[in-house]
Amino acid sequence: MKRRVFSVAITLCALALMSVPAFAQLPGIPVRVNIPFDFLVRGKTLPAGEYEISRIRDEPQVLLISNRNQSHEHATINTEPVEGNAPQYGKVIFYRYGDSYFLHEIWTAGIETGRELPPSQQEKTLKRETLARGESAEPQIVALAIN
Repeated sequence: MKRRVFSVAITLCALALMSVPAFAQLPGIPVRVNIPFDFLVRGKTLPAGEYEISRIRDEPQVLLISNRNQSHEHATINTEPVEGNAPQYGKVIFYRYGDSYFLHEIWTAGIETGRELPPSQQEKTLKRETLARGESAEPQIVALAIN
């Protein structure tokens, strides 16, 4: 009987320890990033500035990006999970086509699952136009560290 109780206790402790990384992704724990250029999210242009990215409710796929400067611009973002190596530092990744920057991924330090934004209609159109001009449609990748 003691063995069974001990075994259950060890299993519960192991499960509790495995869930610790998820706490870093809970709603109410926003991340901040300084974005030095205007960028597009879901067809909306957001100005350069200090931004806060946070979850809306308990849904990991819906994020809110808010400008912390005087303009208070914001956008709601629907994301999908993307797997990769856990980065040492949090980062926000943009795809750049010419002078246009599109928010693409958000990564939290130490977490192997990031959040990816599907390409917007505007990004797809810009990519098609770039190909039609005979230019490479591969974006330049720009990564910014999360504060």
